[in-house]
Amino acid sequence: MSDLSGSRRLALLIDADNASPQIINGLLSEVSKYGVVTVKRIYGDWTTPNLGGWKNILLDHSITPIQQFRYTVGKNATDTAMIIDAMDILYGGKIDGFCLVSSDSDFTRLASRLRESGLVVYGFGERKTPNAFVSACDKFTFVDILTDPQAAPKAEPKAAAEKLKSDSGLMNLLRSAIEASADESGWANLGEVGKQISSQKPDFDSRHYGFSKLSSLIEAINLLEVRRESKGPQGHTEVYVRNRKPPKPPRKR
Repeated sequence: MSDLSGSRRLALLIDADNASPQIINGLLSEVSKYGVVTVKRIYGDWTTPNLGGWKNILLDHSITPIQQFRYTVGKNATDTAMIIDAMDILYGGKIDGFCLVSSDSDFTRLASRLRESGLVVYGFGERKTPNAFVSACDKFTFVDILTDPQAAPKAEPKAAAEKLKSDSGLMNLLRSAIEASADESGWANLGEVGKQISSQKPDFDSRHYGFSKLSSLIEAINLLEVRRESKGPQGHTEVYVRNRKPPKPPRKR
């Protein structure tokens, strides 16, 4: 799997037919966590009235509109134009990763092809996005979290802890990611754990559980050990986690 951390050059490609203009502020903020966007393009038939909402914000965010006429009713020519552009950008060799914004399964093969070439792929789409496209990305973010802060549940500490502990799928995911990232002592860097989680479940997001960060989610569960270390002259804090060891059985008398 591609490295999900650090600053990299990204191409942001938006399928205007399958994305709402309401996501733009949250989208650009989210994308900035992964690198610097050097290419920003949005695809659609700009002669149609349904894209009016996008037209009003493109200049504010320096997004280049790519015109694609609908030559046949019922056929999405936008997908083809976006895929061709993505391959041209790939072969240009000046991009480290792609942000594909769509809920359309037609981009599944594109995401896979880009990853085969060693580039990281971040997907963004609605909850209806087919699982095939979600799984083809290194990481996938559901845009309702980006458009509506109220969409992400707010965790009540005590109630949340009990609910999280009883979520076997979540606990198995966390434990297996920690085990895969751990050193001989069982401790794993939280950043590496996050990468392991994304490799197993690209659409995982701690915000779905009411926590803004993975570290907060893990601490709330209170079944895993957490350790913090200050590193470097700036005192940067590294977080490490470990599966809590089961208590030793009492000695037999």
